[in-house]
Amino acid sequence: MIGEGQILGFRKVFFRLKKRENLFYGVAHIRHRMRRLSVIIPTMNEEQSIGLVIDDIRKHLPPGIESEILIVDTDSKDRTREIAASKGAVVIDEPRRGYGRAYKTGFENASGDIICTLDADMTYPADRIPDLIALLDKEQLEFLTTNRFAQMEPGAMSASHRIGNKLLSIVARILFRVKVKDSQSGMWVFRKDILPRLDLTSDKMALSEEIKIEAFRKARAREVPIRYSPRVGEVKLNTWDDGLQNLKFLFKKRFGRAK
Repeated sequence: MIGEGQILGFRKVFFRLKKRENLFYGVAHIRHRMRRLSVIIPTMNEEQSIGLVIDDIRKHLPPGIESEILIVDTDSKDRTREIAASKGAVVIDEPRRGYGRAYKTGFENASGDIICTLDADMTYPADRIPDLIALLDKEQLEFLTTNRFAQMEPGAMSASHRIGNKLLSIVARILFRVKVKDSQSGMWVFRKDILPRLDLTSDKMALSEEIKIEAFRKARAREVPIRYSPRVGEVKLNTWDDGLQNLKFLFKKRFGRAK
């Protein structure tokens, strides 16, 4: 008889082999269909972590695909820009404040046909980039977003942020009927050619929920689980102010008042 422990062991081996299969698919096939990858990272005073993030990305970039790392910096007062440039990243100065504004500027300057986004604080797993790109290609998807709650490490998010994120995700699902469990996640992988189809109005934090709403309604989209780690450096989010603004934005967008 096969015991429960052996069954669990077989399952672990199966999923490890499946992951290797997906990674092999990515290495062997995506380079023939995807010409260039652009990784976009918005920054503001991230000198403690930006070098680590860029090194981590370069360590895990898929072989055989041309790539670029775009740092969209919104007036950092520290050495963020200098460190990023020394690591070979393309640094774009964006004097206009706003998370959404930084990403829109990054989208405009990206030369890749595939875009990947990350934060500059080591919270998102750069080692997942190859298999996310492979999944995008293998399943003929156009947009992938990620669910941080699936594998969140201790200390990665405060209790108040968790509650706020869950609430915003519930409201987004109710108002727009999109199958998203983490509406505020900042790691996305998508095909650049879908951008003209998306009506992206927000220049602020709400762009994160807006791009998912637009993509799930107008493109072939999916949400996948990822690991989410504690950040390096100072937390810049204002839990109540940012959360309230994002909640207001959801209702404005639903009733056609978002600008």
